[in-house]
Amino acid sequence: MTADLPALSPEESARYEWQMWSPNVGLEGQRKLKGTSVLISRIGGVGGTVAYYLAAAGIGRLILAHAGNIRPDDLNRQLLMTTDGIGQLRIESAKRRLRELNPHVDLVGVGENISENNVGDLVAQADLIVDAAPLFAERFLMNRESVRQRRPLIEAAMYDFEGQVATFLPGKTACLACLYPEPPPYWKREFPVFGAVSGAVAAIAAVEVIKLVTGVGDTLAGSMLRIDLRSPEFRRLPILRDAECAVCGESGV
Repeated sequence: MTADLPALSPEESARYEWQMWSPNVGLEGQRKLKGTSVLISRIGGVGGTVAYYLAAAGIGRLILAHAGNIRPDDLNRQLLMTTDGIGQLRIESAKRRLRELNPHVDLVGVGENISENNVGDLVAQADLIVDAAPLFAERFLMNRESVRQRRPLIEAAMYDFEGQVATFLPGKTACLACLYPEPPPYWKREFPVFGAVSGAVAAIAAVEVIKLVTGVGDTLAGSMLRIDLRSPEFRRLPILRDAECAVCGESGV
């Protein structure tokens, strides 16, 4: 299996040296990261910061989906966007910033949001999915394809000083629809947000990806981590699988 993993160039070995010192990561773990493709939707305050950390860690391929142009009110949290890019495509700014950070990562920019028309193809290109979409319709689409195509799904979201991260493994744990059969009534498209809170949630989600890929440590599989940074308070809550779930249950996809 190790022979099938991509090799590291001397430049990559030097770049990732310190993280390869981590117990049970080493060269093999770094090669696993390089051999992995991750789909991220979207690349705002949470998703964009996940992409930044994964690029720094040496994930081999990032598939980034986000439509629209940069607005001034993006800039308090979206670290892949810049002031001089206001009015320009978000996806192009993200690719430029990530390429500046790590030119060894293969970047696939999709200037669209997740939809029924593109979700199947985008998920098929990835080994894992990170969901940071602001709309539940997009989250439900990725959850359905995660289950159908057997791709691990990491859910990340935040509101004000609160955040949550959950990891779903098709066939082994509950899915997002078990937790939320319907969109939560309190979920809003626009809400209070500090970039530092987005970054905290993103860091946890990025670490979940790294652990899933390398096999190091315990993941949040089957549970959700809820954080309240006003307190501060961290709680890990179990997510129970629903046998009658319309997505992952006996009658689901």
